[in-house]
Amino acid sequence: MHVGMAPIFQNPERRRADGEVYRDDLRLADLAEPLGFQSIWGVEHHFTDYTMCPDVLQFLTYMAGRTRRAQLGSMVVVLPWHDPLRVAEQVAMLDHLSGGRVIFGIGRGLGRVEFEGFGVPMEESRSRFVESAEMILRGLEQGYCEYDGAFIHQKRKDIRPAPFKTFKGRTYAAAVSPESIRIMAELGVGVLIIPQKPWDTVAAELASYRETFREVNGTDPLPPITAGWTFCDPNPERARELAYRYVGSYWDSVIKHYEFKADHFAKTKGYEYYANMSNMVSQHGTDAVTEFAVNLQVWGTPEQCFDKIMDIRKRVGCESFVGVFGYAGMPVAEAERSMRLFAAEVLPTLQGLGPAAASDNATADNATAHPPLR
Repeated sequence: MHVGMAPIFQNPERRRADGEVYRDDLRLADLAEPLGFQSIWGVEHHFTDYTMCPDVLQFLTYMAGRTRRAQLGSMVVVLPWHDPLRVAEQVAMLDHLSGGRVIFGIGRGLGRVEFEGFGVPMEESRSRFVESAEMILRGLEQGYCEYDGAFIHQKRKDIRPAPFKTFKGRTYAAAVSPESIRIMAELGVGVLIIPQKPWDTVAAELASYRETFREVNGTDPLPPITAGWTFCDPNPERARELAYRYVGSYWDSVIKHYEFKADHFAKTKGYEYYANMSNMVSQHGTDAVTEFAVNLQVWGTPEQCFDKIMDIRKRVGCESFVGVFGYAGMPVAEAERSMRLFAAEVLPTLQGLGPAAASDNATADNATAHPPLR
């Protein structure tokens, strides 16, 4: 398996100076390559303390200069908030600067506060995402961008520096709703999974994605990439206590940032699916939803962390795992201990695994269709 890590620059309730958060998360990012992680990922969010990385490609450019081998993944660039021509240029430039190490992740966004900040109506996000993605992905293959849609009107312009190798096989999209799953299949991209719903549901939706992907593209899709909020400790009781403290606090911040206690999703075209999450919070309460979310993540002793990743792999057929080690105000020393233990005792075993076995659930037919990320 391919194993990466992602700093997320979270500063809940502004308990610390933002610069201190950056200093500590960059410390974790600098450890990634020396510890053997194969990729470094950044996430895009704006305006709140939920995640303070407004320009994921800028962060990855910084890390490109501080590393030599690690791949650089966007988790994700939220296309409706960007000029798609600029995104195509930035991605091509980063690929040159890094020697072809970019993994291009894209998404359409969910936070109302962010759409309001950019003056983009949420109900337009799906159409804007599709048009932007089509233009960018075509442009990165053919070397120029040109598009005439409902929202995107782009005269033909060359991408300079010109893309020098294909992005097929290294482009992924975050997909949560069933409608998004179909769109990603039609775009011909892989799926990036952020755990937030039952794995059986994810597996069923991936089966639909694979079927659509084969129909549209005539080939099997990439194995999905799965991220996980990770805490690793030699003591199982301590691992559980701190996982519930910090992973639980992280999910409280998810509920706050995305306003899952509000009712706007049901009233917003294209976001009706997310009303289910709001309903879950209303019906079961924040504590129950947070406990459910915590148990989707990867935490425990090294053996428990490995077993949880293997269970996820069996369910969804992922050949890549991206761990998030620092979040919710966790002291950087604690995050570093967790990351180092994971790197020493879990990472080598994961990296030594071959493709998913033929008996593994849902994925034997696509596990070897594309090699995992290097």
